[in-house]
Amino acid sequence: MKFGKVENPGSIDFILPPDHPDSKKVLMRSKRSMQKASVYVGCAKWNRTDLKGFYPRGTKDELAYYAIQFNSIELNATFYNIPSIHQVETWRDKTPDDFRFFPKITNSISHYKRLINVGELVEDYCLKISNFNPKLGMVFLQLHDNFSFKDFDRLKGFLTKFPPGIPLAVELRNKEWFSDERISSELYALLEENETTNIIVDTAGRRDMLHMRLTTPTAFVRYVGANHPTDYSRLDDWIERVGVWIKNGLENLYFFVHQNLEKESPLLSAYFVDKLNEKYSLNIRGPGHGSLF
Repeated sequence: MKFGKVENPGSIDFILPPDHPDSKKVLMRSKRSMQKASVYVGCAKWNRTDLKGFYPRGTKDELAYYAIQFNSIELNATFYNIPSIHQVETWRDKTPDDFRFFPKITNSISHYKRLINVGELVEDYCLKISNFNPKLGMVFLQLHDNFSFKDFDRLKGFLTKFPPGIPLAVELRNKEWFSDERISSELYALLEENETTNIIVDTAGRRDMLHMRLTTPTAFVRYVGANHPTDYSRLDDWIERVGVWIKNGLENLYFFVHQNLEKESPLLSAYFVDKLNEKYSLNIRGPGHGSLF
């Protein structure tokens, strides 16, 4: 994932900004009981080409092995094509009962048609994806960098018509959504009204996407490491922030680790899992970062 890549990561101020003041209000409305928040942490890919060294020699099925190491995957394969029901069932049946998939909405909907006249495509996508059954975590819509506030009505129409039985998150990339307070306020109100999760992106070259504004009691974080020593200290900061959110009523944390060069994503994910388990007495599945590679 090269989005937000910079030449010199050491020059970036990676300190997490304060939470948006309305995030706490959203969490305080949470319906979570005394049970602990549901936490899923994983990588963006499972294929051997990207995750070199992750799979033991002789591994025959990459997804089956990945799924016993982590409890979730951000599924980017669905961005390029709507999978068949058979393909979804194949992926689903290779994983443990507690595993969750977080598929990206296909680019024919988000980038080519740009949310215009996509009703049939959305229906087809949701029909196929629903075959993950209980293993479907949340789908997410990633919009093009040039999808800006002038396209607000398209986004509104999409969200209001999206099938309510499928949890949805949205990642907006155009800087206008975050730089203009009036626009941001209108956006966040729309997301809250439609119970749509606002994705937070932590990447070196786009600190504006680190808006820290929750619109549901679910935090969906896409973390992009810079293949730099600061990758781990940045995760330490996230450990602390997650604790604040859980204390305030967070119901779900979905945290997915990317890198500009994907070679160490499992290491970073395992580190994050270990730290969360240790600090908050959780039991998130992870391989233990010391055993990888």
